[in-house]
Amino acid sequence: MQSLVKDLSAKFHFPCLSIYLLLVSSSVCFIYLLASVFLVETSKFSDVKSSSENVHAPTNLGHFVFGIASNKNSWPKRKEFVKLWWKPEQMRGCVFLESLLEDANSYNDSSTSFPPVCISEDTSRFRYTYRNGLRSAIRVARVVSETVALNHSDVRWFVFGDDDTVFFPENLVKTLSKYDHGLWYYVGSNSEIYEQNRIFGFEMAFGGEDLPVSSCLAELGVGLTRELAWFPSGVLQKTVCYDRWFFWTISVSWGYAIEVYSKHILLPDTLPVQATFKQWKKGNVLAGAYTFNIREPHPDPCQRPTIFFLDHVSSSNDGIITSHYKKSYANCSYDMSSPRKLEEIKVLSHKLELSDKQACMVLSTDDFSSRKLLVSLVWR
Repeated sequence: MQSLVKDLSAKFHFPCLSIYLLLVSSSVCFIYLLASVFLVETSKFSDVKSSSENVHAPTNLGHFVFGIASNKNSWPKRKEFVKLWWKPEQMRGCVFLESLLEDANSYNDSSTSFPPVCISEDTSRFRYTYRNGLRSAIRVARVVSETVALNHSDVRWFVFGDDDTVFFPENLVKTLSKYDHGLWYYVGSNSEIYEQNRIFGFEMAFGGEDLPVSSCLAELGVGLTRELAWFPSGVLQKTVCYDRWFFWTISVSWGYAIEVYSKHILLPDTLPVQATFKQWKKGNVLAGAYTFNIREPHPDPCQRPTIFFLDHVSSSNDGIITSHYKKSYANCSYDMSSPRKLEEIKVLSHKLELSDKQACMVLSTDDFSSRKLLVSLVWR
């Protein structure tokens, strides 16, 4: 589940989000929504007035509230994902679990490293009759309403994700600053798997648990706003450059991996994603259909490009970011002109801007004694 819903706390409690999948009719959802209007506290209307007065103030992380869906079994293992992006001094929100953890030390290693843990409300009173699903879907869907019910002040955006979702906070702020937070938006991105979009709907943000959320919002006339820059721009943007000395083709996915081909490859042939992953469901042809072009890896590992994976990143006072990539080992023979002789690649770049397009150039390859390659990324 990876989506954002406009600040509804000032107008609705969003009880319709507690529906179990699609079993509640639109009329019931509408009645609940009308009822919530009359039950809203006076303080919430004052929050609306305060928010409208500051409508022109720049959006920052303090205007966000995060709702993270997890459970007692996955949180001890997946909390490190959340720790990567959580900024405790600037962010608000909760990680929702179904019950207390048996090991108290599993809540957090440090009270300042993770969002607080909230225990989800009891959902046993809700019927669940979908045979092919999990009853826990009710609890996960209600993360939305329970996050809104935290009643934080001065909220412009609610952000929802699973415990293995890695957000880039600065990207969130910059992307959502383009929108008028005084209006309702449901911002997200479709799944990269065609079959998931077909089953759950193309108007749903990525993640099966968003089905009740998108359905209820559709009844309110709020459709999905697709944000192509939703995923970390630069990580998923592939940049290709050529080395004229050794006739190599270098494909850079900044922040993830680099592929080096031992010969010049036409640009269109390098752009499809190499299928190093498995399809969503075995035996289902459509589950292997993606919304992007893929290519199968060569059956001979030694005929594949040499792969370098991100090892670490450093920065300097002049704003230059250096990312270091180490070679993935392959038991293959090579000659002096082969990129397999390299052990490390360094990529120099400036701070990433979401609207920028990348280009790269090879700075040095003639010093084979160091077994290092230096590449520069530039923004166009």
